[in-house]
Amino acid sequence: METTDRTSPDDLDSRKAAILQAVVSEYIGTAQPVGSSTVANTPDLEVSSATIRAEMVALEREGYLVQPHTSAGRVPTDKGYRFFVDHLSKPGKLGLGQRRAVESFFESTRGETEAVLERASGLLSDLTHQTAVVVGPAHAAAVVRSVQVVDLGTSTALVVVVLADGTVEKRSMDISTSAEVAEAASRALTAALAGSVLSSAPSIPVVGNPELDAVMFSCGAALQEIAEELSHERMFVGGNARLAESFGAVDIVRDVLAILEQQLVVVTLLRDVIERGLSVAIGEEHGYAPLASCAVVVAPVEVDDQTRGLVGLLGPTRMNYAESLAAAKLVGDRLGARLGSSHGDHDG
Repeated sequence: METTDRTSPDDLDSRKAAILQAVVSEYIGTAQPVGSSTVANTPDLEVSSATIRAEMVALEREGYLVQPHTSAGRVPTDKGYRFFVDHLSKPGKLGLGQRRAVESFFESTRGETEAVLERASGLLSDLTHQTAVVVGPAHAAAVVRSVQVVDLGTSTALVVVVLADGTVEKRSMDISTSAEVAEAASRALTAALAGSVLSSAPSIPVVGNPELDAVMFSCGAALQEIAEELSHERMFVGGNARLAESFGAVDIVRDVLAILEQQLVVVTLLRDVIERGLSVAIGEEHGYAPLASCAVVVAPVEVDDQTRGLVGLLGPTRMNYAESLAAAKLVGDRLGARLGSSHGDHDG
């Protein structure tokens, strides 16, 4: 599985590589330092315990392993995990139950795009038992399909904008109107704005009816607010509570939660990993000191061969990389298909 361009690979001979792979796999599964006797039980690794011990010492000297206590086994370093990820022998594959959960989710989940993205972050977290992040596309370039004004009574009205990509945005307005005026405003606004991009839409027309013009003026202000919000990507986080399960240290959990509250930082981090040609950033590779104990797995959400969003997983460096990569790719692919079909449905 390619996760990096490997322009400067660290090469190990086949025996060292097999031993390192065994140590990493065992440590991911148990979270316990791995000794040579455990490695010696690895199927197809026909090497004596003495030889394994010597090779593990060499791997430690070369920076792939570290021995946390003098009497304990060894654990992988970030460099060890990087070698493991870059040399995964085949793409990870989710279990049958996991794949069915994904299929069921996308077959049964309906509703607005933002709601699907939010629920998808929970799905990805449930699949991997990690904290998941889904970044939806900015809607600045989405065209307006319709604008509706709804009289809610008690001097309140609602403006509802439906975009061609399936996004629905609502804003309440403090204005008194009637069902008839609201209906007239809906017709006038849809006629003026349908087919245009909200951020550069034509001016709200003046029709000469004071009550109707007042409602449409209020709608214009609300639409400007919506356009500003739509210019930013939306981020949804699923499985925050899993951080406590993933990290034993309270200060690490606190630091990670603080990062997750900063949407721009997280989106920039995920995008940077993708732009560097990686699917995984381990430890200090991603450049954020508070996440030095974390690994990040990222997959693009593509529509018509263009990246329209991102899905990511955030967990300890000993996460199950094969499973995490497979889950992120599958959910990313299905989200891309959903966004593409939603766009087509409304454009057609």
